Amino acid sequence: MEIPGAQPHGTEHEVEAEPGVTLWVEDLPAHRPTPAAPVLLVNGAGSAGYGWPDTLVEALRERHRVVRYDHRDTGRSTHAFEDRLYALADLATDALAVLDGRGIDRAHLVGMSLGGMLVQLLALDAPHRLVSAALLCTAALDAGAPDLPGPTRDVQRMWQELGDPRDEAGELAWRVEYRRRVSGGVLPFDAAEFTARERRIMDHTGRVEPCTAHAQADPGGLDRGAELGTVTVPTLVVEAPEDPVHPPPHADHLAARIGAAAQLVTVDGMGHALPDLLCAPIAAVLLEHAAEAEDAEEALRRAAQPTQR
Repeated sequence: MEIPGAQPHGTEHEVEAEPGVTLWVEDLPAHRPTPAAPVLLVNGAGSAGYGWPDTLVEALRERHRVVRYDHRDTGRSTHAFEDRLYALADLATDALAVLDGRGIDRAHLVGMSLGGMLVQLLALDAPHRLVSAALLCTAALDAGAPDLPGPTRDVQRMWQELGDPRDEAGELAWRVEYRRRVSGGVLPFDAAEFTARERRIMDHTGRVEPCTAHAQADPGGLDRGAELGTVTVPTLVVEAPEDPVHPPPHADHLAARIGAAAQLVTVDGMGHALPDLLCAPIAAVLLEHAAEAEDAEEALRRAAQPTQR
């Protein structure tokens, strides 16, 4: 269903994930006609669609139709966790519902943090829906491996504060401070930029309280690292060397787990956030990877065609 008052550069929709659960979706066309497959952006735990910065979205629209959406219990999607319990793995099925709801057969899937884990699940369970996968600031589906480092203590302390009561000003300040801490501390942190982004998300959501549902959801179904070697979808693993949530060598481990289908790239200075100053290099690697996947697919299609005599 199209929502009245949608932004002029795109359209807003409600997609049914299951009876009684709808997801808010923004569907933005490419800036010019293109045969390229759409891009679906899958955000992290507790994150709404507007967590994907416009700077990155606009760069991707140079070649692709771009779709971003609110996970259930975020943004304008249904908030009803207490009445409708679900597992984190169910959020991967929601991503397919978004594709179905927008009439998209296949897409390039870009996942951030938990979104990267959801994209891994889809690469295993629904590879026919993916032209390519890109995994940012995330971990393999066996992230609990004992030889891999966990999140830093200051990040874990802030997670413990997630559900604490705060007024609007306090919640906004807490969110910006969290973005500062997870950004990694190497590149300059623009507090005004993240304040504006978080304010937009709060206004879009219509509530001050953060999403705590994903922290309470059952993580069962995410421990499938042993299967990652069967992934055939061309997969880009983006290493964020300053990431305090999934620090190195998580990206190397993930790429090695996937094996031949994976390509590992590093975005210097990147932490567990998407500041505007990194959107250009991030978009560049995403666009290159998507184009390479489409070229490889076209080459296979041509090779499969019968030779004309």
